[in-house]
Order: sequence, then structure tokens, then C-alpha cells
Amino acid sequence: MYFVTFRLLRWRRDVAERNIARSFPEKSERERAAILEQSYRNMSEVFVELLWGWRASADELKARMTIDNPELVARFVAERRSVILLTAHVCNWEWLLPGGGAHFGIPIDAVYKPIRVASLDAYMREARSRFGGKPIPIKSFAFELMRRAGEPRAYGLVADQTPLRSMAKHWTRFLNQDTAFFVGAEKIARFLEAPVVYVAMRRVERGRYAVHLHVLAEPPYDDAADPGAADTMITEAYARKLEQEIRASPPDWLWVHNKWKYPKPAAEASG
Repeated sequence: MYFVTFRLLRWRRDVAERNIARSFPEKSERERAAILEQSYRNMSEVFVELLWGWRASADELKARMTIDNPELVARFVAERRSVILLTAHVCNWEWLLPGGGAHFGIPIDAVYKPIRVASLDAYMREARSRFGGKPIPIKSFAFELMRRAGEPRAYGLVADQTPLRSMAKHWTRFLNQDTAFFVGAEKIARFLEAPVVYVAMRRVERGRYAVHLHVLAEPPYDDAADPGAADTMITEAYARKLEQEIRASPPDWLWVHNKWKYPKPAAEASG
């Protein structure tokens, strides 16, 4: 699979090469080429792991994806508090929903964008629903959030997607570039008065990962030191933590995903 996508088809290599070059201008051409090639090897391994993971048992998943500090989420569950779990397209992000459900034993409502092919979308929903996972289409998430607001739950979001131009967003410097981030997770956390946890995943060896949970923010959220930054405090904390994780292991991020689809508007840039 690596040979076909990287060598033969050169699938989205122009996008990945551009993203890596702009993100790491301080690295040599040889270093950036090594990141590019390894990222395709990692991506190919993740695809094969997905095929295996969709039919793996809870014990098999737990053996291949360990969580260093699960007591963090257990504490919030014991306190009957909802918790927002933020992650990114790092390592094998698709294992986090079923793997998290297997470890925590609680339902995790994960926001996702439906796939256009109905049969494939149904298959993906079924695979992600194992061990208590509950995928929710992004268009109906607001309704589901209101309906379940009184219940303590875990909400999972892969939050490094790029918001549409028309959507509300937070601009920040990220990997040496002006970058737009969704603010939806921030709004959900403030609405629910829920703590926000970054789910960091690192590759241990082929087919094995370790997860560590980092608290990004906890309520109350009205005590920001800078009142002007209060509404985006959580989003900014997420961007900083994600950047730290990517710099620690660049090939593990999904570089074929175009995070920089459009430039920062001139009016906002001058502001």
C-alpha cells in the first residue's frame, strides 16, 4: 500500500510536501523528505490496522492501545460530569473511539462527517459504535447535545479539521502559519460546563500505541486572565498542545490532509 500510494500514484504528495515544507522551514530538504516518506508508511499501517481493529475484541484492542492515566476520565465520570475529549489525525485516531469505550466502559458520543457512499457510511458507523461508541453526524449534533445535556457523557471530537470559510473560527499561528480552528468544542465545553481533555496518542511499535490524557481546561471558564481571549482560551490551548505533539513526532500526523485551505482574511490579519 505504501509503494502504490507514495511511489506509484504519488497520491496527494504535492499537498503533503507543501504542508511539511511550510511547517518546518528550519529543517533540511533531506529531513523533510524523510518525514514525508515515513508519514506514508505510517498512514499505510494505520489503514491495515483499521481493517483488523473493526473486528477485534475489546481485550485485543486494549492490549494494542493502552491508556497511561485512565483514572482521569474515571474521576469525571464518578463526579457525574460530562467531559470533552479532543484529539487529532495523529497515529491511529480511528482506534480511539472503540478503544476508549473498551477502556472507560462509558458511552462516547463522537462527532463525525458522514461519508457520501451510504453503504460505506453505515459500515463505518457500525464499526465506530462498538464498545459503547455513539457516532453522531455533525448536522444533528446540536440537537443531540441539547437532548442529552442533563446526562453525564463523554464527547469526542477530532478537532484538527479546517472550518468552512463561512463558519466561526479561531485564527492562530500554528506550525509557522496562520491557521483556522473550529470553535465548536469550546462552545460545547462552556455550554456543558465540562472539562476538556486532550487525548495524545504515540506510536510504541507497529500496531501498538500508548495514550496519555492531558487536561486542557476545567470550569469555571469566566476566570480567564485575558478577558479578550476568554472565548477562545480552550481552542488556543488545543492548538498549542497539538503543535507540541506534531513537533515531537512529525510523521505521525496526516500530512495529506490540507489544513491550510485558504489564507487568513486581510482584515483579520491587520487586526
